[in-house]
Order: sequence, then structure tokens, then C-alpha cells
Amino acid sequence: MTAEIDVLVLGGAGVDTIVHVPELPVPFADSHMIRPGIVTRAGQSGDFVALAAHALGLRTHHIDLIGDDHEGDLVRALHHDHGIALTAVPQPCGTKRAVNLVAPDGRRLSLYDATRWADTDRLPEETVRELAAVSRHAHVVITQPCAGALPVLRASGATISTDLHDWDGANPYHEPFALAADLVFLSSAALADPEPVMRAITERGRARAVVATAGAEGAYLLADGELSHVPAAKPPAPVVDSNGAGDAFAAAFLYGWLRGEPADRCARYGAVAGAYACTVPSTEVSSIGRAELDARVADLEPPLPVSGA
Repeated sequence: MTAEIDVLVLGGAGVDTIVHVPELPVPFADSHMIRPGIVTRAGQSGDFVALAAHALGLRTHHIDLIGDDHEGDLVRALHHDHGIALTAVPQPCGTKRAVNLVAPDGRRLSLYDATRWADTDRLPEETVRELAAVSRHAHVVITQPCAGALPVLRASGATISTDLHDWDGANPYHEPFALAADLVFLSSAALADPEPVMRAITERGRARAVVATAGAEGAYLLADGELSHVPAAKPPAPVVDSNGAGDAFAAAFLYGWLRGEPADRCARYGAVAGAYACTVPSTEVSSIGRAELDARVADLEPPLPVSGA
């Protein structure tokens, strides 16, 4: 069957309320005056991956459980306005939502509303099977309904990626995602040394490459058994918010991966896109485009030798 979708994104649709705070941790006080204000907008991990992949010209489809509520309307409008296909599975608990506390230096603390899902939540198996059958790749957010979709995705033949976020390498919740994916992203925030966890993922699972992002220190790439450091890219503007940087990194890596680029170049794509995302205010939704990404990555690479020189 001919592929109609380049990247099928599963899970991670929701709404964030952005609250700017003077610093993190927030100083105890009866009140704080918040500027530039408090804003609610659609956009969580899966949304950001879908937006970033779409901005890079990848045919993108997003599926998740979404409520018949105001937050759900915001999510549906976000996808409609950007021309991204969305399969919205009804969610009686309501659309996922969170509060993000954002510090002046761009760091954030996210508070997720745990009442907006149930242990019985599942993505419809037949719907996932139909979408996966016409997809080249599936990016799986580590929300609970997506775990049940992993066997269906594996049987479809599509390659799989996932982002384990700040996994400590021990929490068993993350393991099914880590071991089922061909490409694994994670943050090194909870790891003193990410290499043992990265190697365990490749040894116990099927990952062909593992990337551990490290913020301003860049990232670490494990591919073909070799661990390498990927320098951070210079942001094109002042850093204002790190929200969505990891999602942008993953989408840009996939952009290279699906074009058959070597893993180290894919990682450079990711570094540039992640740096760009850090310059976008948390109240806005914007992703780097293909032309700018290609140009910035080309500037990072040494020139090819001239024949006969």
C-alpha cells in the first residue's frame, strides 16, 4: 500500500496555560504580578511534533483522545489552522491540560491535570491499524493510551520513534516505549551519565539510534554502537522559553531520518530546530521551516574538499 503519511503522531494533544513567574522555584508570597500575562493556548508534546514536522514539509497526521470541551475546540482549531490532519477520538474525561510556569531564563515547570485521563483509555486499534498501514513512520508520545498501540504499529511495518522525556532509566512505565522504538529520544536531565541508559536501550530493545538531549550542552547520539557529542546550535534570537524544544529536535531529526541522512546529520538538524524553538515565546506556536533549517545546518558543516585541490 502506498504511503500517504510521512509521520503519524500518536498522543500528546492538549492545552497549556502559560504563567510567567519571576524565578523558579517560585518565591513564596501572597501574590505575584504576572507580566506579560497569563495565556491559554493549544499545544502539548504531540501537537508540537506534528506542527514541527508539518512545517518541514512532512505529510503529518495526528491522532489522540480529545474531549468535547473548550480545550478540545482549541486543539481542533490549531490543527485546522495549520492544515494538519487530526483524528480526534472522543475523550469523556476531557482534553488534556496543564499549567506551565515559565521563568525569565526560559526554564519551565509543568503541572499536568491528572483528572483528564483514565487507566482504561485506549486508542481504537482498528483506527490505528488503518492509519499505520499508510504511514512511513509513527512518533509515539508516552501517554498511557499510546502504549496499547505499540504492537499494532510494530505489525504495520512502519518505523517508530518516541520521546522518554526526563526518564531516570529505572521507571518501568517508560520501558515499553523505549524497547519498541527504532529511534529513541530522551532528556539527560535526570541522568548523571546518560550513556549506560542509552546503551541499555539499544541492547534490550530494537533502537537503531538513541539521542539524549542536554539543553545548552547540546546532545549525545548513540548510533552504530558509537557515542558522540552533538554541540548545541546557536539560537537565532534571545532564548525566551524551552517549551517544545525537545519536540522540535525530534521532528527535525525525523526530517533527516526519513530522507536517508546519516544519524549525525539528523542530530544537527535537531540541534538547530531545538535552538530555534527556544526563541519562540511560550504564548505562541511557531516552527522552523525547511529552507531555514537546511541553510542553518549547512552553515554548521565544514565545506566539502574541492576535487584536485
